[in-house]
Amino acid sequence: MLFLLLNLPLGIIGFVCVTTALALGAGLVVTVIGIPVLAFGLQLCRVLGTIERVRARWLLGLRIDAPSRRPRRRAGGLGSMFAALADPVSWRTALYLFIRLPWSIISFVAAVLLLTVGWVVLPSATRGLVAVDRAMIRGLLSPSEEVERRIRELEADRGTLADSAAADLRRIERDLHDGAQARLVALAMGLGLAKEKLADDPDAAALMVAEAHGEAKLALQELRDLARGIHPAILTDRGLPAALASLAARCTVPTRAAVELSSRPAASLEGIVYFTASELLTNISKHSRASAATIELRRPDGASLLLRVSDDGVGGADPRRGTGLAGLTGRLDAIDGTLVVVSPPGGPTLVTVALPWRNGTDNPDSGR
Repeated sequence: MLFLLLNLPLGIIGFVCVTTALALGAGLVVTVIGIPVLAFGLQLCRVLGTIERVRARWLLGLRIDAPSRRPRRRAGGLGSMFAALADPVSWRTALYLFIRLPWSIISFVAAVLLLTVGWVVLPSATRGLVAVDRAMIRGLLSPSEEVERRIRELEADRGTLADSAAADLRRIERDLHDGAQARLVALAMGLGLAKEKLADDPDAAALMVAEAHGEAKLALQELRDLARGIHPAILTDRGLPAALASLAARCTVPTRAAVELSSRPAASLEGIVYFTASELLTNISKHSRASAATIELRRPDGASLLLRVSDDGVGGADPRRGTGLAGLTGRLDAIDGTLVVVSPPGGPTLVTVALPWRNGTDNPDSGR
């Protein structure tokens, strides 16, 4: 009953605030101050919606989860204001405050009549009136399940991408420190010693220079391997058909590569496909004990890119067992990709990766 009696004063306050702020902002939108006023009105709607959820929880025992916070924009005040204008939670709360005033008047009058002359039907009538408020709050003030689920997925994917990037940076730093950097230090020391012996012992100096030359070749080879692990030149120059053929040729298991693409995808998508295929072929080489493998890439429709890697090995691959497939699944989930593994014990194994297609607008050779 207290909830019904508070409906009218809070309904009037909410209606006046939302109509004044939104009408004033919409009327002044052609001026400089229109958008800030409209953004302030929508932010005020969020605050009033929070008050309504708290009131429903205290007086009705109705627990409605608070919606996610409006994302912050780094573009400054203007970007924040446009984010407020595009906030669906604020607009749904504004709709709730606008349409609730007529019901607030009806419920307040009904509550007063029940308290004065309707004692006989007071409990059942009160529950019936409050049921309407419950439905309005659930329908307009509760967060969208689909939107909230998507927000949780994006937050988890952001963490996965951050962890993956940090791991890649640590790997590159470790490879540089343990490989090429150590060889370059040895090369500098060898050349320094050769320089000191050049006048006194030319033969020993020549031997040291020859050793330093060998170290330089090894350092260059390690740098090439490291660069290939970051982004292979063949992928940039010739695209996925040549890059996947190169992966198949380097695989220890005889592998056939087939690529059917009429145009190049975005460079970032090419890199994801390449490194996914590289990891899958590495798993085949290490664990499958296969005698043959196949890698296929095609675009079955205009919206997706399909990568299929199969082998005739022993099977038993399972992403849930914490292998490299689990990490690969997490990285693909972060870009709305999917990975499906069919690998019964005894084989064969088929891994299917589906990725959303993006045109190669950022590719230097996308028009070729």
